[in-house]
Amino acid sequence: MGSSSSGGMRSGRTRKLKSEINVVPYIDVMLVLLIIFMVMPSANDPSVVDLPKAEKSTKPPSDYVQIVIKPNGALSIGVKGKDEDAPETAPNRDALVKKLRTIHNDHPDYPVLIAGDKESKYDDVIQLISEAKKMGINRVGLSTK
Repeated sequence: MGSSSSGGMRSGRTRKLKSEINVVPYIDVMLVLLIIFMVMPSANDPSVVDLPKAEKSTKPPSDYVQIVIKPNGALSIGVKGKDEDAPETAPNRDALVKKLRTIHNDHPDYPVLIAGDKESKYDDVIQLISEAKKMGINRVGLSTK
């Protein structure tokens, strides 16, 4: 009788061990997933331009010509203010400069604000500023947040 009862205890003990779940591999998997999600960049809206931050120096003018440079180099131009028109995308800088010349002829007193994404090339912004200055537009500014 004593031998059979000890056998019963042994089988009970093994059954108890089998019913426990080893949690360590699940914790490892969760940590790896957590790191992956932390490292992955958040998906940004491609139509939004991420402007660099700066202290407010002056209030932006109420009527102005806005040129937007996206990080991929896409350009768009439009008039903001009372004569507002929908921004037009320009295939390249030459087309944009032509459109800017047309707008400048219609509204010679409008300043130009360039909204360059902080990822866009510095060269693109500088070239546009110099083109605007060549046309005789004295007030050329940069849009910031």
